[in-house]
Amino acid sequence: MSRDTENREQFRPEGHDTEHFLLTTVVGSYPKPKWLNRANDLAEDPDSKFTQEHLHEAHDDACRVITHEHERSGLDTVVDGEMRREEMVEYFAHRIPGYEFNGPVKVWGHNYFDKPSVVGEVEYDEPWLVDEFEFTSDVASKPVKVPITGPYTLASWSFNEHYDSEADLAYALADLVNEEIEQLVEAGATYIQIDEPALATTPDDHAIVGECLERIVAGVPDEVRIGLHVCYGDYSRIYPELNDYPIDEFDVELCNGGYEQIDVFTDPEFEPDLALGVVDVHTAEVETVEEIKENIKQGLKVVPPEKLTPGRCARTATRRSAPPVPAPRRSRSGRRESRARGRTARRRSGRAGRGRSRPAAARGRRS
Repeated sequence: MSRDTENREQFRPEGHDTEHFLLTTVVGSYPKPKWLNRANDLAEDPDSKFTQEHLHEAHDDACRVITHEHERSGLDTVVDGEMRREEMVEYFAHRIPGYEFNGPVKVWGHNYFDKPSVVGEVEYDEPWLVDEFEFTSDVASKPVKVPITGPYTLASWSFNEHYDSEADLAYALADLVNEEIEQLVEAGATYIQIDEPALATTPDDHAIVGECLERIVAGVPDEVRIGLHVCYGDYSRIYPELNDYPIDEFDVELCNGGYEQIDVFTDPEFEPDLALGVVDVHTAEVETVEEIKENIKQGLKVVPPEKLTPGRCARTATRRSAPPVPAPRRSRSGRRESRARGRTARRRSGRAGRGRSRPAAARGRRS
């Protein structure tokens, strides 16, 4: 079942007294500035005098820029845009003993992915993200969310040459993610996002993802917010099963598809908070305030305002250039006007004040 915790209020901005608080954030990745891509290229050039120290400074600068851009946009929680990560699986595989790399494979078009192989027992020997979390926390004046590629996606997007099954590999990786979260919490992290895009392409494995999440949250304090991000798939094949997941928030895009699947989450009652994309990052057009207001209202079909988290529709690492800042700013304006309508929409739907129902077979959170 969804984690029965009340950890959302800690992200409420100071002086924000509105009863219906719409928490705003972004998924995680952000297009890298051209100068950072150039720095990465120079660092790989054996004839260049550009050192790893120079590259580290460039990463720091980019993280500052993106973090401050998110803060200027008025977001309640921020990320560093994953400026240090080249790819969501490679980044972690390079840090996990048991992985090795044997060259790139073609993904689509002219895009290649250095798909790793698991050739031995995966192990956790040192923190993956603590240093970058501490850096971003020092830079930011707002709470920092930490995105982590989930164990199911890490397993699915790797060659398994050691474990008896992909599920066994995913469970082993889930235990490592749990150790990483323990280190992040010790460093002060209170908002963790698990990215599982592979679930959308293999929805029949939703039970495997559920077991991975049980392992991930084991021993995690209630005040630490756990989100799950999934994108681009047939959500009717994982709902209502995801109501059994031990998460605080389910993050889904839908904006790019015109919210055609939003009704999937209305019956039975949606248990976790809903993080919903209201800004489409895959188009160059900037939404108007009115458009964003209408997108926010789509989320109010599923949850009341106090359980809705508006944000971007998905990760944006593959974009060639950064989307303009006004979109998040307009999202902030749109949410102000949507709050006032939230209570009315809730009452009209006949759900005002109704508590969350729980399936009889719902699993409790492991501890």
